[in-house]
Amino acid sequence: MSVTDAEIKARAGRVAVLMGGPSAERAVSLKSGTAVLEALLRSGVNAVGVIWDGRLLDDLANVDFDRVFIALHGRGGEDGQVQALLGLIDVPYTGSGVLGCALSMDKVRSKRVWQSLGLPTPEFQVLAPGEDGTAAAAAIGYPLVVKPAHEGSSIGVSKVETPAQLAPALALAARYDRAILMERWIVGGEYTLSIVDGRALPLIKIETPHAFYDYDAKYHADSTRYLVPCGLDAALEAELAKTGLAAFEAIGASGWGRVDFMLDAERRPWLIEVNMVPGMTDHSLVPMAARAVGMSFDELVLRILATSFESRS
Repeated sequence: MSVTDAEIKARAGRVAVLMGGPSAERAVSLKSGTAVLEALLRSGVNAVGVIWDGRLLDDLANVDFDRVFIALHGRGGEDGQVQALLGLIDVPYTGSGVLGCALSMDKVRSKRVWQSLGLPTPEFQVLAPGEDGTAAAAAIGYPLVVKPAHEGSSIGVSKVETPAQLAPALALAARYDRAILMERWIVGGEYTLSIVDGRALPLIKIETPHAFYDYDAKYHADSTRYLVPCGLDAALEAELAKTGLAAFEAIGASGWGRVDFMLDAERRPWLIEVNMVPGMTDHSLVPMAARAVGMSFDELVLRILATSFESRS
């Protein structure tokens, strides 16, 4: 979208930054929303924070606004429900529409879409509530990953290396979701591709001494390393960005987001998931990738705000 920062501010009107919500990622959302609100105010945008604490319509009822900057993470805010509500009341909002959000939050269906298009994603099995996972795990092989099918921020995710570790991992995932995804463990480097207004930003390589990039490694640990430039040659990085953009578009995503994938020893990519509303603190991955191309946090927030001008017809 070729629009200047001055035009964004002139067109924005009053912006409600929506944060909080009932999901397991509420705490992260509050941090993202606060950072976004402060950036908008620094840029001279007329903005107000709205914390989703109870009934969303009640929380919005006493606020005058022209559009919504969605800073919600997890179920309710990132899975198409809030997007559908705002669409019904004809309020513009940032990021993807209902379809992209719903598919991205459903890890099983997003993987099935990628499979149908020949895009690489690890072999997986889906367990129904209460289903014993022994046979499914044997079909995939150890090590494997167990995760809730509809959560983010690595909440409820476990690496399972032996059959003895399977039952506790399934019990943990079941605390957050009725549907459980079991996925082949990919040995290799972890990378993420940030996308803003259809533009692929530089890849970031994530390194952690943890078994995987779990919740603690994301938000608390000082030992996690983020490499940008990511260390890959330009041709391979461009090819990986192309794959990430294809995965993003395949599920109907638009506006902005982040695609996470693994790169195995043969330098083959394996798509893991897409995030429709990634973290937006000044230590988050999308702002980090933006800084690598000279885009400040405040500029990034304005670019994302501009996605609310897009037609969703």
